[in-house]
Amino acid sequence: MWRGDCNGLDIEVTYLAMTDLGQIEAVQQNVMDTLTEGSQYQSLSTEEFVKLLTDRTLIGAYHKGTLIAFRALLIPPLDDEHLGYDIGYPSEGLERIIYQEVTNVHPDYRGYGLQQHLGRLLMKELEHGSRFDLVCATVAPFNIPSLKDKFALGLRIGALKPKYGGKLRYIFMKELHSDWRPAGEATWLEMGETEQQGALLKAGWYGTSMTRDGESWLVKYER
Repeated sequence: MWRGDCNGLDIEVTYLAMTDLGQIEAVQQNVMDTLTEGSQYQSLSTEEFVKLLTDRTLIGAYHKGTLIAFRALLIPPLDDEHLGYDIGYPSEGLERIIYQEVTNVHPDYRGYGLQQHLGRLLMKELEHGSRFDLVCATVAPFNIPSLKDKFALGLRIGALKPKYGGKLRYIFMKELHSDWRPAGEATWLEMGETEQQGALLKAGWYGTSMTRDGESWLVKYER
């Protein structure tokens, strides 16, 4: 799939197979071993990894023959929790939506930009393919690294709703074969102003970027 230098680290990126499952779970365990209390990381079960491997939506970076990072896409079930409903997508098009899923980078290899690199490779694969039209993802407010990742990959906030048992989540989205452009209106809101953000999103605005202002995080909304 790809081989070369990633910020000074020689890696080979490939689609992962069932034979890689042991290394995949080892990387996840290494990540979990470094987590602090209150972390928002959601680990995957063996069964969930098997689905990703079966669907061929999991890619990994190898360094000197050892798996050091992986990033996944998820083909979601067509159920009532589908993110397409949250952003007002036509129901007949839901099967053409794919989700961005988990990313894990071994703690010893942080700082090389592997998460972003793998994300860009996956987005390029999706844009060149014809099976999917839209990519979606959910991120918790104030999960700053994940929010930065989604904005950097060109996704924008299309909704802010309780998901997964009532947990508030931004719903990110990006068209894969067309470009969205705002008409020119823009405003900034503090990330904690959830009601105001929800109202803008329902009125047709989108969250397009974020910035830090002192101790506050601001989200830029455009339409």
